[in-house]
Amino acid sequence: MAVVETERHGQVLVVRMNRPDRLNALNTEMRAELARIWTDFRHDRALEVAIFTGTGRGFCAGEDMKESLEHGQPGGQRPAIEDPFMVSTLEKPVIAAVNGFAMGGGFMLVERTDLRLAVKGAVFEVSEAKRWLLGGYNHGHVANLPFPIAMEMALGFRFTAERFYELGFLNRLCEPDQLMPEALRMAEHLLTLPPASRVNTVHMMRQMRPAPAANQQRLAALLHDHGAKSDLMESRAAFAEKRKPNFKGWNDPDDRYRLPTLE
Repeated sequence: MAVVETERHGQVLVVRMNRPDRLNALNTEMRAELARIWTDFRHDRALEVAIFTGTGRGFCAGEDMKESLEHGQPGGQRPAIEDPFMVSTLEKPVIAAVNGFAMGGGFMLVERTDLRLAVKGAVFEVSEAKRWLLGGYNHGHVANLPFPIAMEMALGFRFTAERFYELGFLNRLCEPDQLMPEALRMAEHLLTLPPASRVNTVHMMRQMRPAPAANQQRLAALLHDHGAKSDLMESRAAFAEKRKPNFKGWNDPDDRYRLPTLE
């Protein structure tokens, strides 16, 4: 069974993550397959729009924690060229059809799409702060949400599709049986636009969004190292063992008052 399935509907490509037993969690195989599919989509002149969705109860549960524990590091041994998050760099519009849970990396995949639909009752959460992971991914929250809401998301609060629709993060709320028909209707509308107008407008709108600081990733790396790295694997072990984690915090308690900056 393919971990990612694709269907062609004329000029529309449906990309469906397909690990329903793991809520479509991103393992190494799925990451590599998504990167391949998005690359092929970019260069296929017969395709103009993509719809991105999942199989089963979840859109994507984020990182495959089981694989992380087996390899001793987040995401295991990943191919160097792999980039499942390249959606936002494509020259063609991508519609997210969120069929259920969108957690962690799954939520970040949604953030990188251009138009977004979700089933009523879908749940969104980013748990990286709970597991001692920092990264430039927080830029996606700031670019998509008002700052207080982005802060709430970054700190691990859970959101419903209904709340995100009210906040303007989602374009449509759908009943489960209407999710894909509505996504296809949106795709068909996009295909009625002059090709250059569609491509240029998507590019222009993306460029107008808040851009990350050039040294954002460097700051994230500095902050990630500024604490007990053992907390990272402790969080995963506690998750797997269904127990409360025992975090150490900082190697030196006074480090909380010595946060690194780039100034």
